[in-house]
Amino acid sequence: MCLCNIMEDYGAFKADVTCTSYSFIMYNNKRNCCLSSSFVSHIMKVIIFYSIKLIWEDADMPLNPESIAVISAVRKNLESCILGKSFEIKLLLTALLAGGHVLIEDVPGTGKTQLIKALARSMNGEYRRIQCNPDILPSDITGVSIYHPHEEKFVFRPGPVMTNILLADEINRATTKTQSALLEVMEERGVTVDGVTYPLPHPFMLCATQNPIDFEGTYILPEAQLDRFMIKITMGYPDADTEKIMMLSHQYGQPADALTPVTDMFRIAEIQQEIRKVHISDAVTEYLLEIVRSTREHEAVLLGASPRASLAFLGAVKAYAFLGGRDFVLPDDIKQLAPWVLGHRILLRPESRLDNSHSGAVLQSILGQVQVPVSVER
Repeated sequence: MCLCNIMEDYGAFKADVTCTSYSFIMYNNKRNCCLSSSFVSHIMKVIIFYSIKLIWEDADMPLNPESIAVISAVRKNLESCILGKSFEIKLLLTALLAGGHVLIEDVPGTGKTQLIKALARSMNGEYRRIQCNPDILPSDITGVSIYHPHEEKFVFRPGPVMTNILLADEINRATTKTQSALLEVMEERGVTVDGVTYPLPHPFMLCATQNPIDFEGTYILPEAQLDRFMIKITMGYPDADTEKIMMLSHQYGQPADALTPVTDMFRIAEIQQEIRKVHISDAVTEYLLEIVRSTREHEAVLLGASPRASLAFLGAVKAYAFLGGRDFVLPDDIKQLAPWVLGHRILLRPESRLDNSHSGAVLQSILGQVQVPVSVER
């Protein structure tokens, strides 16, 4: 049960108690019994308190304390080896719990690969890494059918994509043909080879990295592929104190290699289903939708966010609310996630780029114009 429902029940019960108390007072007045207003007020407070307590205990809360403990343990594992990046870790977990994919863009050596490796190790999931380059072929990712002479038939040899966590390192160094092999993987959660579709393990998450400063020998990701990434993350450099602690902790090896699993992929799949029950009111849903639709109408935008972006945004804010320990979505969740969910999906007009405008500034302008709902009733 959402807090909004509980408050509605509280309001209704308070009104009932008020009427009952008034009748009780009138009855005692007729009998010439003197009851002070403070005594009646105290009685009302006690009744209301225990009634709310009963409503809360009887509520069918989608938040499972065990699930929250599991995700907190995963988060603690990641923060122990990727220092000073709590918010980025939260974004990564948001995409994982919402069933989405992540694009991490930053300069080399900021811990992108270690973060994904630590995530897979914390969940005891299968982990594969693809080092993208212009020579890699689509079949190197999806797998290939090989003729078996003894059995006299073709046998499918799965590629690295058949895993739980797939890291496509420097994805923009792969050719467009190879990049397109990941489109079906990201959307349909399967690969088709020789007319046969093979489902991927569940849950599955693609984490891709790219370097934003070295464009020689790279292939820019098309809008159709960028739209399939739920969240785009930038890591950034650590501060001086954090970097010093990091240097000392790496003297005896990679901290990610020493991590122990705190859960498994089956439990993560269960939590993903629980997050679907997180409540989002009609008012907050309309607020989210208005932000997405405003990206299509902004004067500086050539191509706005797609309906796929709306669905991804909805799933992301539910997972983000769950990570915040809530079973309902707030407008603040939407405002905090908007730059990371919608930023890479917006294509600006050429004249806007010449004016040094960027998607982040456009989204801040939209967030400032769209009215925030003041009522989040169910």
